[in-house]
Order: sequence, then C-alpha cells, then structure tokens
Amino acid sequence: MQIRKARLEDLNTLLQFEQGIIEAERPFDVTLKTGHFHYYDLKEMLNRDNCAIMVAEENGQLIGSGSVRILEAKPYNNYDSYAFLGFMYVDPSFRGRGVNSQIIDALKEWTMSKGLTEIRLQVYSENSSAIKAYEKVGFKPILTEMRLT
Repeated sequence: MQIRKARLEDLNTLLQFEQGIIEAERPFDVTLKTGHFHYYDLKEMLNRDNCAIMVAEENGQLIGSGSVRILEAKPYNNYDSYAFLGFMYVDPSFRGRGVNSQIIDALKEWTMSKGLTEIRLQVYSENSSAIKAYEKVGFKPILTEMRLT
C-alpha cells in the first residue's frame, strides 16, 4: 500500500468516496438532505496550497482518502491557525487494515511541514467505530455539539 497526495486524475474516485462518506453519515444526522449532494469542492481542494488530499493506493486502486485544510483559529485560541482533517474514507473491503491511521500519519506530516501543531476533526458522537479509530491514533474528545428542534 502506498500513501500519496491525490491528483486531478483521481477526482472521479474521490467523488465516489465522498458519496460513501455521506451514506455512512446519514444514520447519524437527520438534518442531511435527501438525494445527491456534496460536502466538498474536491476539484478546488486539489488546487489549493492550504489544503491537501491524501489517498491510499493498493495495486493501482484507490482504497482510502483523507484531507487537511489550514483554518484560522478563533481570536480566543492560543494558536493562530490549525489543521482540520476531513474527507476520511476507507473502502469497506479494506477496513481494519490500518489504512486510516496511515492516511492520518501522512496528513500529520503535511501539517507539521506547514509549521502547525494543532490538529482537529469532527466525528458524530454516535459513530463509535470512527471514534475508536481516531482515539487509536491519539485524538481525544474536546466538545460535544448539541441540537434542539
């Protein structure tokens, strides 16, 4: 398995991964629209300097992805900017093989190369398998967002 930066020619597969993420998250979020939509502008993300998409590739097939974006911190934070991870996906037939942790390692490396030390991500509180995967690589919960209708 190889971890590398995504390229424009990967876009069709990345768009499929995005729909896989959306379908996996639907059970956790009743506010998601029905039908087809996009979380990300992947083509634009591939061309930005303050963003990277990493992919896992095995035998010429893309099997996973993750992204990192540099975001400005809130005025009350003790850091100026931080890395925000997203677009985390692993093909179901390759899960449980450490693909996600290798992608996160590559995203952390990119983050450090930009001089950042703060890394954040969001995960649905009921998505216990994702929470376990993130805790396994060192993430700790910091905030729970709540909603009332």
